[in-house]
Amino acid sequence: MTGFIPVLTFHSIDDGRAPTSFGPALFARGMETLALGGYRTISLSEAASLAAAKRPFPEKSFVITFDDGYKNVYEKAFPVLAHHSFTATVFLTTGGGERTDDSCRLPALFGGEMLSWGEIRIMNDAGIDFGAHTLTHPDLTRLSHEDAEREIASSREVIERALGGPVTTFAYPYGKFDSGSLEIAAREFVCACSDELGLFTASSDLHVIPRVDAFYLRGERLFGLVGSPKLPLYLLLRGIPRTLRRRLAGV
Repeated sequence: MTGFIPVLTFHSIDDGRAPTSFGPALFARGMETLALGGYRTISLSEAASLAAAKRPFPEKSFVITFDDGYKNVYEKAFPVLAHHSFTATVFLTTGGGERTDDSCRLPALFGGEMLSWGEIRIMNDAGIDFGAHTLTHPDLTRLSHEDAEREIASSREVIERALGGPVTTFAYPYGKFDSGSLEIAAREFVCACSDELGLFTASSDLHVIPRVDAFYLRGERLFGLVGSPKLPLYLLLRGIPRTLRRRLAGV
């Protein structure tokens, strides 16, 4: 048993050069390496329950999350996850949810094609969890409290209506939050993910869960750090310039 667990964050599984892109081939090889090494996934909600109870995480376990809800998560990532019996949490930017029949897709985001509700239901039936990621992916720190509450709570309601079950997890768009959006997330969800670079521990705030952005794992050797004792040091070293850049930018 261990006192920390990596929560990996992916966005789009494609071969593009955007910071949010992660190559399908590297994703498949990385998951295979972890599986062959005896690593298994636990769900984000299970990890949060263990942390809340101050219980250690299982040895050789990790959490997989996907932000936004791109179609290629179904096409490229889901078959790999199913092959290894891995689970994941997909955070959906839902739009207004006026229609959630199988053929309807989530609203396009940053030019990418998004999941259809039919694809979401197939993954949900196979054990993939779904969390909320707001209606329109705004910077919550720039919204009024009323608008932030609508974005956060209504996205949960859309998913619950569509899938017929509770939604207990949330991810802040861009990883950004303030005291108001944090308060709303804490009221609406069991846990919420930030973009703080680090490992999830029992002492982590359940509504500011740190994650390991896949941007920092783009490469065979770098992805191999997920199953290495060097991972905490690597994240610490990568986090220093990241924090300095954000402070200089006033973020």
